[in-house]
Amino acid sequence: MHVAQVFNESANTLARASLVVAAVALIAGGGLAVALYRSSYVTQVGIAKDQPIPFSHQRHVAGNGIDCRYCHTSVETGAFAGIPPTETCMTCHSQVLTEANLIQPLHDSWNSGAPVRWTRVSDLPDFTYFDHSIHIAKGVGCTTCHGPVDQMPLTWKAETFHMSWCLQCHRAPEKFVRPKELVFDVKWTPPTDQFAQGARLVEEYGIKKEQLTDCSVCHR
Repeated sequence: MHVAQVFNESANTLARASLVVAAVALIAGGGLAVALYRSSYVTQVGIAKDQPIPFSHQRHVAGNGIDCRYCHTSVETGAFAGIPPTETCMTCHSQVLTEANLIQPLHDSWNSGAPVRWTRVSDLPDFTYFDHSIHIAKGVGCTTCHGPVDQMPLTWKAETFHMSWCLQCHRAPEKFVRPKELVFDVKWTPPTDQFAQGARLVEEYGIKKEQLTDCSVCHR
């Protein structure tokens, strides 16, 4: 009994081409997904967010020489660096720019007692534990994570804070740590012998590199 051929000879070629197209589409789709994940659209790196007051670190830090700790008072002792209350801002602005429309929300806050509702720029996911104080105590400078804040007329996120980015330091802290007295120096740049100096500081500060990549350090 003769059985009619269901598929013609070109079916094999079509099947092979379909597999190739599917593989290419899968690889391209994965590449696009990775690119999107790393893009500023998702990470928000380099994008200044709208704030109730267009606060300028450039003016306050570079222009007026205000130390990070004046506003971020708990950065050396707590997990959260702290957002300055209205009272801190009014230490100067009760005398300076008192009629400026740009900072009217500050005066409204002072008069009403309601805090200024700032928009978080750097916000880690809830499943990640981060403590500012331990990083400060181990010689990690503000600009290492937050970038050149003294050059920011409006504040933006300088790094992705992806786990892969954090692990660069956790795996090789000697590349990043600096003398503790220079942690708040926004002009600090790594010296030519950073690796040697950093290795010495890692030992001096009691940084246990073998523990820094344990999952429980950041995920508790």
